[in-house]
Amino acid sequence: MQGHVSPMLALVEVTRFREDDQAYHEYVQILIGRAIAAAERAGWRVSRLAAQDLGTDALLASTDAASAVVIMGGADIDPLHYGGETGYRGEGQHFAEADRAQLALARRAAERGTPLLGICRGHQIINVALGGTLVQDLGSHSSHRNEDVPVDQIMTPHEVELDPSSALAFRLGGRRVQVQSAHHQSVDTLGAGLRAVAWASDGTIEAIEHETLPITGVQWHPEDPGMVDDQLGLLLGGLAREAERAAAYSTAA
Repeated sequence: MQGHVSPMLALVEVTRFREDDQAYHEYVQILIGRAIAAAERAGWRVSRLAAQDLGTDALLASTDAASAVVIMGGADIDPLHYGGETGYRGEGQHFAEADRAQLALARRAAERGTPLLGICRGHQIINVALGGTLVQDLGSHSSHRNEDVPVDQIMTPHEVELDPSSALAFRLGGRRVQVQSAHHQSVDTLGAGLRAVAWASDGTIEAIEHETLPITGVQWHPEDPGMVDDQLGLLLGGLAREAERAAAYSTAA
């Protein structure tokens, strides 16, 4: 990255407060901490923000000057945002303000052409923000997360196949990658302008890209300690290059 002041990356989680589940809270701190460290190694000045705690207006104001955005994982999106129904298997607590704020942030990124990376829930936020829908539950025998185990054992490894023509395949340097995932929902109908660029062996969509905008979502957790390679560093490096291009275009315009 050029210049004396590092560009700002807005790293957006659901909430900083999880008093009802201390084990989950501590595990989230590990994941967020690893994401921040990887972003700083990639040259970013990181601003950590919590959508539920700030609310929509404050989150948009706090990210207004960000050169890029990462929306992290977390709770299920309320199905009212994609025409689904409540009462599905595995449904947990919803965070109404976080949903509204993160969806608004993703839509603004699309309007402005701000580079955006979504991880797990963030990947689903991108799809819903652009009009897509979700598979509400992959079933009790899904291979995409471990159930009825301590939270630090919830991740499960599996392979995904990448579209070789995708920017994601270029960034990660291969057609197949090993990932760590912990999700019971997935992208169903794609949002406007999005295309699927990675799949699990069962056909589950594992990553999406926008056809023309610097927007990428991955269903897995590249920030998980169990990752075998530096996928997060590669993704954040790609985000940095997209931010440089966006800044150069803005200056030229």
